[in-house]
Amino acid sequence: MNVTIPASTHGAARRPPNKLPRPNDPCWCGTSEKYKKCHKEADQVFLKEERKRLEANKVVPGEVTPKREVPIMIRRPDYAETGVPSRGSGRNVRTPEELVRMRRACRAAAEVLRKSGEQVKPGVTTDSIDAYSHDLIVSLGGYPSPLNYRGFPKSICSSVNEVICHGIPDGRVLLDGDIVNLDITVFLDGMHGDCNATFLVGDSVDDESRALVRVTHECLMKGIEAVRPGRPISDIGRAIELHADAHGYGVVRSYCGHGIGDVFHSNLQIPHYFDARSNTRMEPGMTFTIEPMITLGTWEESHWNDDWTVVTKDLRRTAQFEHTVLVTETGVEILTRE
Repeated sequence: MNVTIPASTHGAARRPPNKLPRPNDPCWCGTSEKYKKCHKEADQVFLKEERKRLEANKVVPGEVTPKREVPIMIRRPDYAETGVPSRGSGRNVRTPEELVRMRRACRAAAEVLRKSGEQVKPGVTTDSIDAYSHDLIVSLGGYPSPLNYRGFPKSICSSVNEVICHGIPDGRVLLDGDIVNLDITVFLDGMHGDCNATFLVGDSVDDESRALVRVTHECLMKGIEAVRPGRPISDIGRAIELHADAHGYGVVRSYCGHGIGDVFHSNLQIPHYFDARSNTRMEPGMTFTIEPMITLGTWEESHWNDDWTVVTKDLRRTAQFEHTVLVTETGVEILTRE
């Protein structure tokens, strides 16, 4: 349902931008009037009505089925039984031998992501996609890394519409017009490979959501292009934030990319916004994920009672894409690419 912005005597009546001016700034509509005298009142009415619409259509949790079993012969990460991960080697730089194994894990994750994405369609549940992904990972000789990581109950993460990340696959049916992120991580040969993508559900996805998904993927690639040996990690977030800002989008700050290898998440953190404190220098052999979460509105989040699912505070949509990358002598290699 479209909400009509009340007519203003001072400028065009249309949807306000994501970032509203301060009261005494010029109005966003292009007139010379101050914002408080032009569109401020109309914008407040619009946002109130939109909030009602979003509340009425927000994603609600469905039934969560029991954890899926992994055959005993499959090699497991250390947390598979206890849910508590170890710190691993603590190294951010992989050895040549480790990279051989990591490339296998990353290629497997990329294959599972592609094939799982092909299952996305109206009427399908995220639980059924989880089952498909789980079986495919096992058939490749891998263990689904999210399964029992700090108690996570499923083999993949599935985040629909306003869900930023860590959505638990459940019995909710995907609807024509939804968008859904599938986050796939595979533990294979003692190494983890991690990637995700946001998929359109059906043919009725609105133009605003399509643009968000497109720009989010561009943000990922801008971040990857910033990877250079000798440069600080903060270059990655700067590139992503600049591109998101240019389109009026928000960049989630509470969740970031991470070092990865023999452990799922190492202490190395990769913010997706510019943070001067992220001054660790990239060096050849480093492996980490870049996974920007980009929002139509605020970057602030709220949490469901399941202790996992994170949603945008304003309930507007969000998208995410992710690759695991390797810093090389001359630049970067995307490992989670088939």
